[in-house]
Amino acid sequence: MAQLKVTQIRSTIGTKRGARESLRSLGLKRIHQSVVVEDTPVVRGYLRTATHLLSVEPAAAGSTKNEKGA
Repeated sequence: MAQLKVTQIRSTIGTKRGARESLRSLGLKRIHQSVVVEDTPVVRGYLRTATHLLSVEPAAAGSTKNEKGA
């Protein structure tokens, strides 16, 4: 199955509860933190609720599970 690299690019301060919960479900806690997740309908739903807080791109073949921004 395809994988996606999801990076949190904005803070959750002042956002709706559903968007914050979606980020937690994806495993994101900090700005510039990245995770590699499977491309499933559930994950797509999480991404849809928090699109304004995230950057999404296809994962490279050698991507790790969690990456910290520089």
